[in-house]
Amino acid sequence: MSLMSKLSATILVSSLSLFAATDAEVTSFLQKQIGANKSVSNLKIKVTNRTPVKELKGWDSVIVNLTAHVKQGKQERDIEQQMIYFVHGDYITKEFNNIKTGAPLSSSISPEFESGFYSKENLISGNANAKHKIAIFSDPLCPFCRKFVPEAIEYMKKYPEQFAVYYYHFPLPALHPASVTLTKAAIALEQKGVKGKTLDMYKVQINAREMDEKKILDAFNQAVGSDITVDDIHRPAVEKQFKHDKHVAAQVMVQGTPTMFFDGKKDGSKNKYKQVKVK
Repeated sequence: MSLMSKLSATILVSSLSLFAATDAEVTSFLQKQIGANKSVSNLKIKVTNRTPVKELKGWDSVIVNLTAHVKQGKQERDIEQQMIYFVHGDYITKEFNNIKTGAPLSSSISPEFESGFYSKENLISGNANAKHKIAIFSDPLCPFCRKFVPEAIEYMKKYPEQFAVYYYHFPLPALHPASVTLTKAAIALEQKGVKGKTLDMYKVQINAREMDEKKILDAFNQAVGSDITVDDIHRPAVEKQFKHDKHVAAQVMVQGTPTMFFDGKKDGSKNKYKQVKVK
């Protein structure tokens, strides 16, 4: 069980603690609960959204932004993520499940994709003033992404006045360690002025578990026709863009790939772009 899962479980057990569930007191409660874990430091919690839950009269969903420094054994890292809680009067809980389907209620809740997240560095296709804005989060070594993402983007590229496509690198290192180096290589190439190569990442043939940066870059350069080096992918500008995409993903609660947003709303179907009438 991950650290955050353990923390969530602790809060769930404590969900019957009585308090007035204002945003300030929700923050205070979570600060005490999570902050009690000795492996967590520099903890900051902020309620960013509160919305009535139509399925549960009187309950609100509360989206919380959490940042902290976490120490697990010999490893230390900074984390940033959004978390969902449900509050009603003096009660708080982490989740509700539909008794018939088993589906978690939190899966239907997502922050909107704010206008400030659409950056020119992430625009890979279409006119920035196009009728529709599409945001795609993807891992180039995700099996579903390798088929779906290039096809979706190639389709939308045909209609630049209809679709502005924004691409955000979201490698999943626990599943595909090699994807981190691939995404940084693509960013480095883009920053060198070589445009339109993002989709070429999906052609790279490499073991997803590969850890050797040189081997991964050799495969990338062969597939893309570039000469990106290990030094290139560790340039500050590359790391900055990589962290920017990771930050945006955290703000809109992206957890898997591919994830799509259509005009600011999470598109669980990933098919809304196909419903747009194009000429």
